[in-house]
Amino acid sequence: MSDESHTAVTPLPLPAPALEPLVKPTSKIRWGIHLAIMAALPLLAGFAGSASRGNGPALTHTARGLLIVCAVQLLFVGIPFGLAWLASRATKDDLLLRWRPGYWVLPLGVCYSVAIRIGAGIVVVIGVVIVMAITRTSTAEVQKFAVEHRPQVENLVDFQALSGNPAYFWLNVTLVSLVIGGLREELWRSSFLAGLRSIWPRAFGSTNGGIAAAAIASLFFGVAHLQQGIATVALATVVGFLLGVIMTLHRSIWPSVIAHGLFDATSFAVLPWVMPHLQELQHLPHAGG
Repeated sequence: MSDESHTAVTPLPLPAPALEPLVKPTSKIRWGIHLAIMAALPLLAGFAGSASRGNGPALTHTARGLLIVCAVQLLFVGIPFGLAWLASRATKDDLLLRWRPGYWVLPLGVCYSVAIRIGAGIVVVIGVVIVMAITRTSTAEVQKFAVEHRPQVENLVDFQALSGNPAYFWLNVTLVSLVIGGLREELWRSSFLAGLRSIWPRAFGSTNGGIAAAAIASLFFGVAHLQQGIATVALATVVGFLLGVIMTLHRSIWPSVIAHGLFDATSFAVLPWVMPHLQELQHLPHAGG
């Protein structure tokens, strides 16, 4: 018998089974801490601002004071945001920080800024018509109410300095509008929405759920404007909802950042002309008043 017949055939080793990638489950407790911090920020800002009403404009009277306020505001949000991130370790995608939709971001932001102003105006008109139909309030009474409860812009900014101090004017139109308003507040909104999506993915993970989350965020955003009166709270709630919808549809904060920044910038730009007329209307006699 040959040696070959006694040679054992060694079977080839079978390939090792592929290992399933380990996916770390989302910690709802950590995201809950994140969301609680984000929810507390506008509440603290709103009630603190309301308590300080009458102590002068929040943006002070001078360019130097405005820079100090901006630094404090950035710290007021930056430190809690950092703590929230340490809790949740939110990713770039969680916070919708990717630049979408490419070169369309800027033109879309400009168009959205105009559309938000028109849309907010339409919502206000519809609301007034509904209230008048239900309560049978006269047009004169509505006008009187609107003038008496106009946005208390003087609690936010010194419009005399806005018209007489170029440095103060341009800091408001650029730094305050684009960074403090646009970037800072939209970063808060994306962080708040990320918390809702991560804790309740079935409720807020879809596009429709994201719109519902934007509605919840807008209520907190409105409260943050208590210092400027109830009319501004209502307007900020509507504007905040529209900004949240834009953010949800594009899955990016950047169209909302630009739209928000331009909305605030144009508002500051027209204030020196608008405010004297509003004050004149406030001191006019009203029919039926």
